[in-house]
Amino acid sequence: MADKKRVKKNIKQLQRVKTWQLVILLLLAVLMAATFLRLNNIGMLDRRDAVYAADKAGDSEVLKNRLYDLQRYVTAHMNASPDKIALEGQYQRDSEKAKALAEASGSNNPNGNVYQKAADVCDPIGRAQGWRWPDPRYIACVDQELSKYPAAAGLAQSIQLPDVNLYYHSFVSPLWSPDFAGWSVVICLVIVTMIVARLVSLLVLRALLRRHFQSV
Repeated sequence: MADKKRVKKNIKQLQRVKTWQLVILLLLAVLMAATFLRLNNIGMLDRRDAVYAADKAGDSEVLKNRLYDLQRYVTAHMNASPDKIALEGQYQRDSEKAKALAEASGSNNPNGNVYQKAADVCDPIGRAQGWRWPDPRYIACVDQELSKYPAAAGLAQSIQLPDVNLYYHSFVSPLWSPDFAGWSVVICLVIVTMIVARLVSLLVLRALLRRHFQSV
């Protein structure tokens, strides 16, 4: 008899908090978590745009600082992983330096600066067609022009372009971070655990109560 009263008391205690109340709390917590996760992502996008702006501006020191800011933010916030970042501007500038070195070496050719001569032909074509160094079509055009000067044949292929892989950057955010987004996710998990535990406890207690009646 005492066991029966204890079971009924436990059932009443569990029924004080309704399941629908916990579900409402869960929905509010999910909305809060989604908001903070979105804010984390927006913070990453702002810093990524700053990296692209610095890359376009051409200031290496500013670009380095913006990359560091992005890395520091991403590694400290969940849901903030950017796509692979390509520093196209920096690669283009470094490629142009390689082109300038080739022009300098071409100035020693007995036919004069044959590379400049080739550039004078290919640059207008490239602008009209929408391509430029280091586009393979531009290099092919330059190589074709250089082939007219035997001493300069193959000069375009001798240019050492920078490794393109060095101009890609990837950062990965943690699965969980101790910020507003992270703690709101924890709250959601706690509420879900409470709902599941409540339902399981009620089922177990009612099963015990039915078994007690059957044994009487």
